[in-house]
Amino acid sequence: MSIIESPEPSDATGAVAELYAEDLDDLGYVAEYTRVLSTNPEAFHAFEDLVHAIVPTLGKRRYELVTLAAAQALRSQQCRLAHGRKSLTIMDEDELERIARDYHDAGLSEAEVAMMEYAERLSTDSSTMTPDDAGRLRDLGFTDREIVDITLAAAARNYFSRAIQALGVGVEVPPDLSERLRGALLAPL
Repeated sequence: MSIIESPEPSDATGAVAELYAEDLDDLGYVAEYTRVLSTNPEAFHAFEDLVHAIVPTLGKRRYELVTLAAAQALRSQQCRLAHGRKSLTIMDEDELERIARDYHDAGLSEAEVAMMEYAERLSTDSSTMTPDDAGRLRDLGFTDREIVDITLAAAARNYFSRAIQALGVGVEVPPDLSERLRGALLAPL
């Protein structure tokens, strides 16, 4: 549990109440990460705006694959669970479980694996990246805009995951995930 104090849903007003309402509509509860980060609703909305600027170019599938890879590299169980749940709207549970356990052996295309490797490397060792890292994506057919958006998606996940980890946000398991998928998403990273 984070040390950051936030209002109870029944006491929230204004922009905080709006953020809470979005979680209530989507999850049925207010996630702890929303409660903590709603302390600065303007920053929360700026993050959401960044994501909304990235997804149209990449598409939801690619965005979620990059996000899952970055979250894995960051050992962010919170983000793996949250984005695992979101990924169920664009892929079936069996495919998602394979991706969560080992995306290299999940039947993904070479381009999808490459962008996930890129996101993982950005999240663990970005200071040693060279133009060859992005060049591999280009060689696989990604446009300059897609390469920039893959980079921004992974960097955005770094921002969000690191913030909630630093603020002590607990790991919440969405109740609508199967036990099998929970296990895959929470497997040692």
